[in-house]
Amino acid sequence: MQILEFEKKPVRIKAVEFQGNNDQELAEWCGGKLIAIGQGFWKIEIPTLEGPITASPCDYIIQGIQGEFYPCKPEIFHDSYRAV
Repeated sequence: MQILEFEKKPVRIKAVEFQGNNDQELAEWCGGKLIAIGQGFWKIEIPTLEGPITASPCDYIIQGIQGEFYPCKPEIFHDSYRAV
């Protein structure tokens, strides 16, 4: 067996940091729906190929290279992406 190393190709994505507010425009952009969680904070339920996934306050909502949407925790987002 020969183990090879690979490097992920650089790709550009679009992303928005979700502030946890009642942002209907953001929910519409990703095809999601807002869900109130109390004390003025909201989540967005995003439809994905794996089923609905919820974006919590401070998560980034990413539009991938094939137009798909998914949430990403801020720590992972900042480790994986940089602004261009």
